[in-house]
Amino acid sequence: LKRYLVNFVVKRVKKMVPEYNMPTAVMFRSIIKNGSVNDYTPVAEPNADDIAVIQYTGGTTGVAKGAMLTHRNLVSNMMQTNAILSDFKRGEEVMVVPLPLYHIFCFTVSCMAVLELGCHSLLITNPRDIPGFIKTLQKNKFTSLAGLNTLFVGLMKNEGFKDVDWSNLKLTVSGGMALQSSVAKRWADATGCEICEGYGMTESSPVACANPPDAIQVGTIGLPVAGTLAKIIGEDGQTLPMGEQGELCIKGPQVMKGYWERPDATADTIEDGWLKTGDIALIQEDGYIKIVDRKKDMILVSGFNVYPNEVEDVVAGHPKVLESAAIGVPCEKSGEKIKLFVVRKDPSLTEQEIIEFARKELTGYKVPKIVEFRDELPKTNVGKILRRKLRDEQEVKTS
Repeated sequence: LKRYLVNFVVKRVKKMVPEYNMPTAVMFRSIIKNGSVNDYTPVAEPNADDIAVIQYTGGTTGVAKGAMLTHRNLVSNMMQTNAILSDFKRGEEVMVVPLPLYHIFCFTVSCMAVLELGCHSLLITNPRDIPGFIKTLQKNKFTSLAGLNTLFVGLMKNEGFKDVDWSNLKLTVSGGMALQSSVAKRWADATGCEICEGYGMTESSPVACANPPDAIQVGTIGLPVAGTLAKIIGEDGQTLPMGEQGELCIKGPQVMKGYWERPDATADTIEDGWLKTGDIALIQEDGYIKIVDRKKDMILVSGFNVYPNEVEDVVAGHPKVLESAAIGVPCEKSGEKIKLFVVRKDPSLTEQEIIEFARKELTGYKVPKIVEFRDELPKTNVGKILRRKLRDEQEVKTS
């Protein structure tokens, strides 16, 4: 009875489950019931290059695709991740996990890697409930926390943040979206622990690069993890020298086998073992990699490239701004102009204040021309801001 009651409330009252129609679906209870009366048929021992999971991409830039990840991919990435966590004491660490278990970041880092180290995972089932999240942190001792920029912003905004005991925290991991420098500084000042930013994607199981915990460079995604190569290519596909911007490509044992039943998409994404990430980046002389932005999110103003990350990073430094997202909108004069969506921390914040603030830090063509205030920004289940959804909304308005 309790099960049916909970399901009814979740689906019908709170409407947490979208409407769906799956006529061929089999209920889990039916599988268990039928399995108890059937004989078990052993499966063949899997090979390293057999598919272990089909992990779907987030779909932040388009239709979600099923990445075929092999046993080799997942085990390799687990070992690559654990090499970064070499200072972790086996069986003693406690990692706070405020990410959905079905997401590849959580699956590899917070499940496989941490469990292989014998660590305890403190699962936060609803990270959007910041007050509840804070209460859990106040009640428990923990040594590491995985999250992303929007989560760190939400935690620091809460009044209870200052009452959390951060003295045992020795590693904060950030991924999923760009970590803004102002957020990184505020977190380090408040907790005494620098944020270790990494980089990856579903197609790379996901970890491809990470800052060494003892040599963090804020504003970069660190170095390629063990056994991984990285290069930057231009529009012609040729490798660019260090310091030049182009598309980041990676190669290593964690790169997927391909997309499930999408051979054309696979061919477009993987070439001679190199995974084209779709992210614009540069490799510094010291080998650290800096992500500029998503290739598809680039805004073209009077022939000049503008990357939303740069605009958002500057605006994040305004004390009255909670979070923001920049997109390009049509402009007869310059082709595109920058529109900024802002969630205010202080309701007194005005459009002119933001524009004046941005003008002090950015070149003229990078300054937002339109500011729209929102109560919240569209995000994925992990908390990554969906610029694509904002662009789609604008297209509907102007069509």
